Amino acid sequence: MSMEFIRKLPVPQEIKKEYPLSVAFEERKRKRDEEAAKIFTGQSDKLLLIIGPCSADREDAVMEYIHKLADVQEKVKEKILIIPRIYTNKPRTNGTGYKGMVHQPDPTKAEDMLEGLISIRKLHRRAIEETGFTCADEMLYPENYRYLSDLLSYVAVGARSVEDQQHRLTVSGMDIPAGMKNPTSGDLSVMFNSIYAAQSNHTFLYRGWEVKTTGNPLTHAILRGFVNKHGESQPNYHYEDLLLTYHHYEEKKLKNPAVIIDTNHCNSNKCYLEQPRIVNEVLHSCRHNTEIKKMVKGFMIESYLEDGAQKVGEGIYGKSITDPCLGWEKTQDLIFRMADQL
Repeated sequence: MSMEFIRKLPVPQEIKKEYPLSVAFEERKRKRDEEAAKIFTGQSDKLLLIIGPCSADREDAVMEYIHKLADVQEKVKEKILIIPRIYTNKPRTNGTGYKGMVHQPDPTKAEDMLEGLISIRKLHRRAIEETGFTCADEMLYPENYRYLSDLLSYVAVGARSVEDQQHRLTVSGMDIPAGMKNPTSGDLSVMFNSIYAAQSNHTFLYRGWEVKTTGNPLTHAILRGFVNKHGESQPNYHYEDLLLTYHHYEEKKLKNPAVIIDTNHCNSNKCYLEQPRIVNEVLHSCRHNTEIKKMVKGFMIESYLEDGAQKVGEGIYGKSITDPCLGWEKTQDLIFRMADQL
């Protein structure tokens, strides 16, 4: 056989029962979700900041980072809502490399999906219990979403998943903001078709069940740049790109027009030190156009304790093992400078 069935994994309800979230923190999540929703519906003029490591590679470093972030959040809470990135599922361009904590709780050891599912739930639960943060994760596998559905306040669908039917329909059953990235080709119509689908109601097959959804009006666009036919990275955060995105929203007549700008990936050509400049340019565009200001709801930034990236096994604490990230000192400075411009 070409596919070996290793073991039957526990269903999400079983993992949730073994590692539950207390009632007190359920209320904390409800309030955080409500605050985030108000940003997307226009009831709040706060800026949303989805920030953190490219990938959550080790629990201790991620938690140290989030504790630092919690201190900064308190200082900018009147202007910025921070939702930390705890990305435990990682798509890989050619299918190889570190696929995230759900595959390998320890990147230096063999894959273990059961331990991975337990580890990612414990990490997300620890984040809210120790810092009050409910976090964001990428939905690489739609069937895995339910393992964390009571802990997350934001979900991103990546550039390689945005055209997939199961991702779109699963988002349609969520009650938290979900960002659809433009595909790697840069075709905005793919992203907007995905938003339309996720904002609509559906009946479909999910985890062996026939399910019915009512649509997610908080589904929105994430601009992350693209790759042209020559394989070169091209940005799509400039003033003209934002106007084009606004006109797409006007034409499609979608609910709650909103854009998050991903400052890394093709927008920065993976030059992580460009991220602060990109933030400043977008905020400048917002100051010069009321439609853009109304539509741009925030930023997605890759940041960790140490600047740059390393290979698995190098062992530098708090340094990304996937895409390069902005280090802590630069991150803190960027957040304060953002707040000063709001």
